Amino acid sequence: MDTELFKEKLKEKTIDAERIVKLYLPKEEGNQKKVIEAMNYSILVGGKRIRPVLMKEAYLMFGGDDEKVIGPFMAALEMIHNYSLIHDDLPALDNDEYRRGKKTCHAVYGAGMATIAGDGLLNFAYETAFKAGLSNAKLTDYDGEVNNRILAALQILGKKAGIYGMVGGQCADIEAEKRKDLTREELIFIHENKTGALIEAALMIGALLAGADFKDVQAMEKVGSNVGIAFQIQDDILDVVGDEATLGKPVGSDAKNEKTTYVNLFGIEKSRQDVSNLSNEAVSLLNDLANKKSVDDPFLKDLILSMINRVK
Repeated sequence: MDTELFKEKLKEKTIDAERIVKLYLPKEEGNQKKVIEAMNYSILVGGKRIRPVLMKEAYLMFGGDDEKVIGPFMAALEMIHNYSLIHDDLPALDNDEYRRGKKTCHAVYGAGMATIAGDGLLNFAYETAFKAGLSNAKLTDYDGEVNNRILAALQILGKKAGIYGMVGGQCADIEAEKRKDLTREELIFIHENKTGALIEAALMIGALLAGADFKDVQAMEKVGSNVGIAFQIQDDILDVVGDEATLGKPVGSDAKNEKTTYVNLFGIEKSRQDVSNLSNEAVSLLNDLANKKSVDDPFLKDLILSMINRVK
């Protein structure tokens, strides 16, 4: 797809995802108004909305056409992503005062309120996802462990966000701080779960709710895994060779913090080659699905490649 056309489509799809997310945000009222304000502040302060866009594209790729089914899950996934950012920024973890050029939640509302705002977003995400079950949509039976597609999607959302997904990756990342004996397998585990798990969830849930079978949902999981791992390896590369003005953040922070990265272990060239291999495999899997099901989404492939091969 032409670069300018891709940028225009991405802008349109991001605006649409923003609209959908806003539809499901809680009203700022009642005795709990302050925590809801903090929740909404963190969602509305900005963001690329990549995860809900990915979910919608996977849904469209497999023939989905009901916003009442996919919309609640899109909003829920973005809420989960933002709760994780609120908690990452807290003084007990990264202690960051700015994100996306704006004050972080704890810098505005205090660490205590920010903590429960993150908790609130996580819980409200599931309240929101449950609304897909109220759509009365007639979905086909799923050939996975759970026949009901809404329940199967909820199961994926819970697992990928939890201890066997993102939280598990965050745990391993904290334990790995300043360790100099990390193995490739440990780094891959961190990347696949801390970053990749929610990308996997986006692609899997989108495909599943549109009618994909178990095998195809597994293929989408593999695509998401590759994208998550490659995304983080590229992040390691950019921290060494990236342009600070382009990135919008300081480079060299990994070395300064004595953090073991993929580049530390394997060097720039091997890291670049692995990013290329992972991205090529992801696109190949999407092409196989397109040929098998007579479905295709050139934008989805271009979006995945833009994530992996980014310069900022």
